[in-house]
Amino acid sequence: MSRTRAHMDRRALFASGAAAALLAATGVSAQSAPVRGGRLRIALSGAARTDGFDARVPQGLFMQVAMVGAVFETLTEVAADGTLRGELATRWHGSADAQDWVFDLRGNVRFHNGASFSAADVVESFELHRAGALADIETIAATSDNQVRISLSHPDADFPYRLTAPELVVYPARDMALAMRAGIGTGLYRVHRFQPGRQFVGHRVETHYKDGQAGWFDSVELVSLPADAVRAEALREHYVDAADLTHAVDLGDLTEMVLLPEENFMTSAVSTSMALPGQIGARWPLDNLRAAERWWIA
Repeated sequence: MSRTRAHMDRRALFASGAAAALLAATGVSAQSAPVRGGRLRIALSGAARTDGFDARVPQGLFMQVAMVGAVFETLTEVAADGTLRGELATRWHGSADAQDWVFDLRGNVRFHNGASFSAADVVESFELHRAGALADIETIAATSDNQVRISLSHPDADFPYRLTAPELVVYPARDMALAMRAGIGTGLYRVHRFQPGRQFVGHRVETHYKDGQAGWFDSVELVSLPADAVRAEALREHYVDAADLTHAVDLGDLTEMVLLPEENFMTSAVSTSMALPGQIGARWPLDNLRAAERWWIA
């Protein structure tokens, strides 16, 4: 695409909902302490007009960021420094042969519709993937409201790490169909506006168990811009704060940008107006899809 064709009409970008952003982690400027407030705007590829919140359907980057980075949560997560830690699970242990696993779950967690989170939600959500990502689960059962026991068909010492996958989000068991349509999770951001293939806007929930640790933005906007050159221009012209990119050729002056996770292995670029953690996870783009949780305004 030529630069002429790639040039955006500024009013059309936002009026059409094509000017959104995303962020799911903790900031670029490691010197500054996190501060609540402001809006994160991210330009992303990988959106489709058929997009939705059904994790059984393969999702592009746009929906992965909206789902695991904002609206929903998983049992475990990969932190910005690359370590494994609990999210909806607080701790876990496996048998000596790594075939049987017990996960203790976080208490006092609520879905965006007010329902309390429990082991039944994990069981029903994981059942969705018994023919796919979790095909090796032989049995899964709630041993109490706050504990799940899982037996695998073969040993897997990496099983807790596998549960960080963006498709393994947890839905409310009693309202699963509605949650898949409307986006009802336990994440830091509640769905405010969703236009499939175009735009996602999430607003910070009033209270969350991660308060004081993550979720610094008041709102998060994701916008679908399929062309690399257009995403680069949106970032260069300050319409968005971050964009997924694999090369810097269209960015121009890089003095106001940071290439993530590093210049020689670029998956995204972010404005220096954002503050980021000292280390940035490289398993997925945009700080393991969690820029909205972990970053803040510098």
